[in-house]
Amino acid sequence: MRIHRAHTILYVEDQERSRDFYSRVLMTKPVLDVPGMTEFLLGGPAVLGLMPNKGIKKLLGDVIVDPETGSGVPRAELYLVVEDPTIMFERAVKEGAKELSPFEMRDWGDRVAYVQDFDGHIIAFAQSKK
Repeated sequence: MRIHRAHTILYVEDQERSRDFYSRVLMTKPVLDVPGMTEFLLGGPAVLGLMPNKGIKKLLGDVIVDPETGSGVPRAELYLVVEDPTIMFERAVKEGAKELSPFEMRDWGDRVAYVQDFDGHIIAFAQSKK
């Protein structure tokens, strides 16, 4: 069976603030922006979604731990392999992301820098040698 699209959904405290941040960092407008969900096309079948913490709690109820208890704690990493990661990294820091690690050659062969968004999610900007 073929996968047609892959959605990565980050749970966020403030959907509007996160939408504006990711829109500026990714240099694109969302393809969907309604109360409860914002989506960005990342290329190919990849989609980045932003859902308020309260939204997933409302959908799944008490069968999950309330995501708001983990706000600010790294719960996911968005690893973006891009043509010029320096531009995106600098833009993210300018937009308020916390710089975690400058660009370095990593053991797996990519040149990568890391930031953390307002909700604690890690964003890696990478240039691959592959």
